[in-house]
Amino acid sequence: MVWTRRDFVLGGLASLGAAAVSNPTFAAASSYFSGTSVDNAVTFRSTNFARIDRKWQRQVVKYFSSEPIGTVVVDTTHHFLYLIMENKTAIRYGVGVGREGFKWYGRATIDQKALWPRWTPPPEMRQRHPELPESVDGGSPKNPLGPRAMYLLRDGVDTGYRFHGTLEPGSIGKDASSGCIRMFNEDAIDLYQRCPIGTAVQVLPHIADQAESAAKISQANPVE
Repeated sequence: MVWTRRDFVLGGLASLGAAAVSNPTFAAASSYFSGTSVDNAVTFRSTNFARIDRKWQRQVVKYFSSEPIGTVVVDTTHHFLYLIMENKTAIRYGVGVGREGFKWYGRATIDQKALWPRWTPPPEMRQRHPELPESVDGGSPKNPLGPRAMYLLRDGVDTGYRFHGTLEPGSIGKDASSGCIRMFNEDAIDLYQRCPIGTAVQVLPHIADQAESAAKISQANPVE
């Protein structure tokens, strides 16, 4: 869903081996990876979390929300995805969100999930980028969905948006996609395991501000 010209170029460069690292741009992108991991018989590049700002790394945080436990809330302004847990906590994931003109907000449910999904760029994307292939097989190092995809539907209709992995770990924390919510591949795997079919999703632009205010109110008025 979020394939870009840069994704396509980087995927092709990966096959060039060590010689390509002499390219500064490619070398910088490669620094976001370290070693490999195996998932469902597919080998993929592991994220180099030593290179990643701690704020974007998966962690349990204090979180105040009126949404039910198990709901996924996405704060597009601050680039966080929260999976609400018990005791006013949440698992917080750093994410990349839609760039200007591709942002979206609203409610949906995770009604479909896929391991190493096949990616088919929508017609409107191929109009913008005619060099894109008709599809990319799941598990391909050129597949922008990565190891997992969670498809967001509203009233049974596909919204066209997904939670999924990424070819560009450096894009997490930025407005970089064509609307989908991209995650570190390891985080996409983690979220996939925690969210059953039917998981409720709310995408709002300013949840972190509200959560911070709620936390201050709660601290000033503790519940016995």
